[in-house]
Amino acid sequence: MFFTLFALYFIIMKKQVTPYSDSDKGKKEQVAGMFDTIAPKYDFLNHFLSLNIDTIWRKKVIKIVSAHNPKRILDVATGTGDLAIAALASNPDRIDGIDISEGMLTVGKRKIEDKKLEQRIFLQLGDAEAIPYADNTFDAITVAFGVRNFENLQQGLQEMLRVLKPNGICVVLEFTMPRKFPFKQFYGFYFKYLLPFIGKIVSKDKSAYTYLPESVKAFPQNQFFVAEMANAGFTQNSFKSLTMGIAAIYTGKKC
Repeated sequence: MFFTLFALYFIIMKKQVTPYSDSDKGKKEQVAGMFDTIAPKYDFLNHFLSLNIDTIWRKKVIKIVSAHNPKRILDVATGTGDLAIAALASNPDRIDGIDISEGMLTVGKRKIEDKKLEQRIFLQLGDAEAIPYADNTFDAITVAFGVRNFENLQQGLQEMLRVLKPNGICVVLEFTMPRKFPFKQFYGFYFKYLLPFIGKIVSKDKSAYTYLPESVKAFPQNQFFVAEMANAGFTQNSFKSLTMGIAAIYTGKKC
């Protein structure tokens, strides 16, 4: 029954959601361009629109990572580096971060320089679907709000598995849609109308914050994403819902 539902889900969601429906560029190029545009306002909007709850979620991710005592961490879709910086709490020797947006990386590198962390955190331009590191390099991989932006989800997951060491852990933080009344209805209204309105005013890019709710709705959530991780080769996969179902933490290991 589960696999029947799983197949039906992806038949329905086959059409890929992109930031700019009138663009002839691929999803990857559109996402990079979108984040380049909103990068200067991204941190403010991220914390403001989530009421700073995203900071608590990141701490939960790092608590899971810390339990594995990683020496080398890769933060995929690192953006402005918030999760990479938070990952210092796990006391690794080195943290690497990759992202496809030059604009986001510029902001992230500036934050790292301001905090004098250049000797521990290293950010570079990099594609999650072609990670520029050798096999079995990292003890832990983290991703916050990035996997739904992959153009090819399975390829991205398989690349993360490739660069992860045996017994290494992958921890993914991603938005989900709440399912319980009345929070489902309230959040749906906020997500569809208020968030794009505020995002447009502050970032000057209407499409960026219209794309956010659309991409979340189209993304395989909860047990469906767990199945995607298993299909990519991860083991001991699980998920935990956060804050009444508006986000989830997914974990998987490499044998």
